[in-house]
Amino acid sequence: MKIYMHPISTTSRPVRLFAAEIQLTMEEEVVDILAGAQHQEPFVSINPNRLIPMLEDGDLRLTESVSILRYLAEKSGSPAYPSDPEERARVNEMLDWLNSNFYRDFGYGLVYPQVVPYHRRQTEQAQAATLAWAKDKSEVWLRRLEDHWLAHGKPHLCASGLTIADYFGACVVTLGEVIGCEYTSYPRVQRWLEHMKALPNWESVNEAFDSLKNEYSTHEFVSIRNA
Repeated sequence: MKIYMHPISTTSRPVRLFAAEIQLTMEEEVVDILAGAQHQEPFVSINPNRLIPMLEDGDLRLTESVSILRYLAEKSGSPAYPSDPEERARVNEMLDWLNSNFYRDFGYGLVYPQVVPYHRRQTEQAQAATLAWAKDKSEVWLRRLEDHWLAHGKPHLCASGLTIADYFGACVVTLGEVIGCEYTSYPRVQRWLEHMKALPNWESVNEAFDSLKNEYSTHEFVSIRNA
């Protein structure tokens, strides 16, 4: 089993973290997304989507982070993807909400246009408008995460316990730390993130990501600050 990834990649981190936590050994091949290797051969022929992560398991190739998490959890028999239909549906719902709503506005609207050059808008006016809109939307989604999804009072996104939704969600939400986002105005979100960061393999998997945060720590960003 082989994973094509980059250690700072938002969507590679949950796959690597989950694999580490369940002690699943995978060969790792770094695709240097900072140098544009995802747009070059040989990766383009392997994955025409030009995105990471990508999993190879024999003849199987999977190219979406959430699908990879589901596959690894099922293959390993991990309770992080429950077999009970209702509990599994809740996990799938959470994953879809994170991917279709939160990550779209938070990652691609607020964070990436400020730190990834090819996501920056073509004019200053367009950039400012994009960031203002995405910041407002991201604050709405964080409030929903705080007041709805985590309202059950349990330490995980789904009341059933630790699931692959937590792995994916924690890596997406902590992406905001690159631009200095603060979450103390969302105490349930903050407690959930603290719980995830206490996992045995969090620090080792996120070492490169933490270095990236440090690199940007002196920059000024449009960000989500404490109220």
